[in-house]
Amino acid sequence: MVANTVPKITALVAKAAASLFLCDHLPDRITAGDPQLDSQASVWHVPVLLAYPVIGSVGEVGEIIVSGQTEEILLHTPVDEMLARARALYEQHREQIEAPVL
Repeated sequence: MVANTVPKITALVAKAAASLFLCDHLPDRITAGDPQLDSQASVWHVPVLLAYPVIGSVGEVGEIIVSGQTEEILLHTPVDEMLARARALYEQHREQIEAPVL
């Protein structure tokens, strides 16, 4: 990893790379949030969120680090840890998530 390098990939590309990783490893309610650039390390920090239609995000369950030079996933919160956090958030917000849509 080259420090202080202008990223070659955009936030949109970083988010797409993170989303593809999530689609391959986690359920559909877990999604990529808005990436934040770490220009010192030339990486994108992409938050991983638990989200539902109608109510949106109920919280962050992890993070994916995407190279600013390629679409490579450099690091991510372990999948089991993200699932455990998602279960805990679901329990905290169960009433809101399961409320009937009128």
